[in-house]
Amino acid sequence: MVVVMNPGAPEAQIEAVVARLDGYGFGVHRSTGAEHTVLGAIGARPDFDVRHIKVLDGVKDVFRISSPYKLASRDWHPERSTVDVDGVIVGGDEVIVMAGPCSVESEEQIEASAASVARAGARILRGGAYKPRSSPYAFQGLGVEGLRIMREAADRHGLKVVTEVMRPKQIDSVAKYAHIFQIGARNMQNFPLLQEVGKTGMPVLLKRGMSATIEEWLQSAEYILAEDNPNVILCERGIRTYETATRNTLDLSAIPVVKKKSHLPIIADPSHGVGLRDKVMPMARASVAAGADGLMIETHPNPPEALSDGPQSLYFDQFDDLMDQVRRVALAIDRTIAPADLVAA
Repeated sequence: MVVVMNPGAPEAQIEAVVARLDGYGFGVHRSTGAEHTVLGAIGARPDFDVRHIKVLDGVKDVFRISSPYKLASRDWHPERSTVDVDGVIVGGDEVIVMAGPCSVESEEQIEASAASVARAGARILRGGAYKPRSSPYAFQGLGVEGLRIMREAADRHGLKVVTEVMRPKQIDSVAKYAHIFQIGARNMQNFPLLQEVGKTGMPVLLKRGMSATIEEWLQSAEYILAEDNPNVILCERGIRTYETATRNTLDLSAIPVVKKKSHLPIIADPSHGVGLRDKVMPMARASVAAGADGLMIETHPNPPEALSDGPQSLYFDQFDDLMDQVRRVALAIDRTIAPADLVAA
């Protein structure tokens, strides 16, 4: 249920409505827009008579939300949301690029990667210290040491850090080094993990599960939002289809669909979306044209020698070219991407 307050409703009236909703057993989430304060009342009360709230002072209107994701819905929050990642705004006019290797392998590899992506205009360094791999014998990451290596390199080059957390017991160690928790596709419906990262209040990048519908994806986001954490960024990373020509099928249509259904920012990961180096650049261009608020790109100093995802990782000069091309696409739709050398300076 959504309660829309009158424009300019005094704080006392708003607090009185919140108290009344709380008394009826609803969990209340508040959103303050340019004109109205909106209160989201969360709780399964199909028999509740909304007139109890409509008659309260300062209330303009009350209506129910039929979608299963209340807090992620545009009904609850009509204006687009932005996420502040320590001064980097995701969801605004600037298309934010997150780039780096799939896995943290060594200090030299991460230092070279951080220097390269910063020079090209990326804002956020990506890399995995904990790696979920299909085979138990594949490289699983460097753990806390990898986190330290990545954060130190990011700090030297003016970048923020996004990295994956796989289980609740890793949250504290990842939080010490990262600016954004990444929830990978395999964990999109790991609801206890979603609840625990939600409780931290830190930004969370939620990747779409490889077989998840958009509704299921937004319901997973709801688990984080329900913990009073509004800092959710969605990531389209490709879904599993019948097609075998690429690793996954990057669902570009999900970007405008999500933009209409939800206020949350959404980025695209064409590297995982197609899994082939020569397909990443055209899909990155298409993602920005479709309205993505950011890109997540894999790049590596020596992709053939990468310990994971080498075939989809760009060489540094290819990443430079990608940034030049997506920058021009962004300008064509009245958006921006940081110019080369700006962040590195």
